[in-house]
Amino acid sequence: MRFLSIYKSHECNTPPSQQEMETMGKLVEEGMKKGWLLATEGCLPTALGARVRLTDGNYSVTDGPFTESKEVVGGFAILQANSKEEALQLVREFLRVVGKGECELRQLYEAPAAQSAAS
Repeated sequence: MRFLSIYKSHECNTPPSQQEMETMGKLVEEGMKKGWLLATEGCLPTALGARVRLTDGNYSVTDGPFTESKEVVGGFAILQANSKEEALQLVREFLRVVGKGECELRQLYEAPAAQSAAS
């Protein structure tokens, strides 16, 4: 099963320290080698982003920063796990390394294998 882990925290406008980068790098490397981490990326500050809304057929664009938000998306990971419980343990390990914030864990939809033409 694949899961999307969305990391949320208070916005930090300073880059991670060298030690924080090394510690996270080790976790990412281990996850990739062991096959439970399929993809991961961190987000730049909201000042560089925008929100796009569609309401009643009209689009609106709000440029960052998003100061009204208590927490913002800081990054994501796509995890491979045999169960939700296993994915939760992986998320706990990530939060232990990062030290703060929360992760929203969502199982990803996986389409059934295509039926063979011979069936």
